[in-house]
Amino acid sequence: MLFDLEYIWFFMILLPIISFLYSSVGHGGASGYLALMALFSFPTEVMKPTALILNLFISGIAFFYYYKEGYFNKKLFFYFALASIPFSYLGGTLEVDATIYKIILAILLIFAVLKMLDVFGKKSTKIREIKLWQGLLIGSVIGFFSGLIGIGGGIILTPVILILHWGKMKEAAAVSALFIWVNSASGLIGQLSSGVRIPAELYGLIAIAIVGGLLGGYLGSKRINNLHLRYVLAIVLAIASVKLLVL
Repeated sequence: MLFDLEYIWFFMILLPIISFLYSSVGHGGASGYLALMALFSFPTEVMKPTALILNLFISGIAFFYYYKEGYFNKKLFFYFALASIPFSYLGGTLEVDATIYKIILAILLIFAVLKMLDVFGKKSTKIREIKLWQGLLIGSVIGFFSGLIGIGGGIILTPVILILHWGKMKEAAAVSALFIWVNSASGLIGQLSSGVRIPAELYGLIAIAIVGGLLGGYLGSKRINNLHLRYVLAIVLAIASVKLLVL
């Protein structure tokens, strides 16, 4: 079993909320799922594949809705994805010591908290052209880290796009959604090739997460204000990051 059945009802309530919140901003939710699993003391070896599979479904839903609204920038996506896919696969084949894994994950969760609180700023009105070498360099670094930790990389890519003024908020969300999907797929393939097994309980979690993802992707792409929801998500991630660093 993935966790104690005594708390399954609480986990099942929180999971679609996490998928809703992330999907609404164009993300798959891996950092949120990892935070939730950390709070419920999931075994480290099942956290990465579980988060990546949930990521595939939710980021796919988010991309569908943002693509329909015309926010997808193909050039921006391909510049990042060309290098991220093979490096994500490479990262997925590697194992990390449990203690190091928790520290790295905690740092990434703090990064996600800062993003949710808009520390990196809101959308820019002055858009710059991205160069190929910039996309390849950043894509390779984010891709490798994504496969290594078990995330899609959106919590890093979105603020990078905004900080460097390579796209507006909705464009960053659309690009990040597909970027997350391809990195999650590549990272998962890398894990499966190294002998990682998919927990049987995961299939039930997918169905529950999809419900929240569908609603979040629809509302987020339609310009619904999710500011207060982001604050709630930031609190969840902050609690999980503290738990990982202290316990």
